[in-house]
Parts: sequence; structure tokens; C-alpha cells
Amino acid sequence: MLAAAEGTAQTIRGKLRTGPKPALSLAEGATVPLQGDPPTMQVLADGRLNGMDLEVAGRRDGSGPLQVGPIHTRAMKVLREGKALMITYWCEVCSIRTYAPGICVCCQDETALDLRESL
Repeated sequence: MLAAAEGTAQTIRGKLRTGPKPALSLAEGATVPLQGDPPTMQVLADGRLNGMDLEVAGRRDGSGPLQVGPIHTRAMKVLREGKALMITYWCEVCSIRTYAPGICVCCQDETALDLRESL
């Protein structure tokens, strides 16, 4: 976590390119690689978010990757119709909400992407 504390604080917006090496494609044509804690990387690898407009807060040294804030800081938001939406995952069967994709801790079904307005 030391690396996340170094660098310049930034909030950037762009289209998310998901996968093992996630990045934001900015309007001016630049691409910014993204890194983060394990749950953040799970979100950034979620193909359901691929191509969505994202706002990401973190720290960056020069032209290196943006270190996204830890998952508990809610440093990533989907931008849709002028609103910033929290990225959450929901199990309809068990009514359990998580902040990273995966299987439900209770019933073991896959959780659904559930974008929510911030509280």
C-alpha cells in the first residue's frame, strides 16, 4: 500500500478497458493503466463494465499506472446520464451486496452487477 500513498492525487474519466491489464481510454486519445488492491482489480477485470464511462480516483507518478484508491474508499464510479453510480454486486436470492464481483458467500450463485446512486 505504500505505492498508493505516493504520487499525485488525481481523478480521471474515460472508457474502461477491462481485463488482466485494465486501463482507461481518455477522450484525448491517451490510455492510463490502472492498478489497485485485489478487490479493485476484480472489479476492473469484470467484463460487464468493459466500455463503460468510469471516474476513477487515485494517485499517479508521472506517466505510470494510476493506483486506484482502496475498494473501501469507493474510488470508482460509472458515469451514466449525468450521474455517478457506485459499482456494487447483488445476490437476488440472499439479498447480499458486495463491492467486488464473484459468487455469493451464502448460496454460491454468481452476483449480478448492480449500479447504484451514491448515498
